[in-house]
Amino acid sequence: MPQGQHTSRVYENELRTLRDRLLLMGSLVEEMIGKAMQALATRDTALARSTMKMDRRINRLECEIDDLCMRILAMRQPVASDLRFVTKALKIVTDLERIGDLGVNICDRVAELNEEPPLGATFDLVALADEATLVVHEALDALVERDVDRATELLTRDEAIDEHYGEIWKRLLELMTSDPTTIYRATRIQSIAKYLERIGDHAMNIAETVVFLVTGKDIRHRNRRYETGAPPPDAEGSGRP
Repeated sequence: MPQGQHTSRVYENELRTLRDRLLLMGSLVEEMIGKAMQALATRDTALARSTMKMDRRINRLECEIDDLCMRILAMRQPVASDLRFVTKALKIVTDLERIGDLGVNICDRVAELNEEPPLGATFDLVALADEATLVVHEALDALVERDVDRATELLTRDEAIDEHYGEIWKRLLELMTSDPTTIYRATRIQSIAKYLERIGDHAMNIAETVVFLVTGKDIRHRNRRYETGAPPPDAEGSGRP
């Protein structure tokens, strides 16, 4: 096999390995959040503790992906779309690692709640968790498919997740105000809801990265509603000149 052809095949294998490692890391963080919420629903502290150990594998994958990206950049000197993919993989892996950290935080709060009597009231945390993990999954699918339309559509879901978290926080605040004995447990539930909302934010980061990979357009730090076609405040009658 000619040297150039061999090098090209090795390079393609490295890019494929990088993509596969990212997807494996993504599947692990999805599984981690699912198990953490199961531990909450069933008051299973042992499951919460064992789920926390998944973070070690996620951290190892982060290091492997970082090393692979550095090797590709140093030895293959990618250009154009390949360069964007490798450099943005370094960003995506950071978002996934932080989702894993948030999974650990959820498990910690679950273990604390399990030492207390059940709060009684439910706050739709499972639905919020489903929303958060779904956008993570779909952001990774959009990455694999290089589907900018799907990634852009995902950005419209950020506000709904934020509103869901706000509704949970409002109900918890009402509960704590009416019954101060619930404060310790309610603040733990609020923390779990906030962690789930942050997971959604990291999924949005991945979706923004997909838009950049496909179009070369950097849409970070812009109002996501405007990027997805919603009118700016002036158009909604804000009264601003």
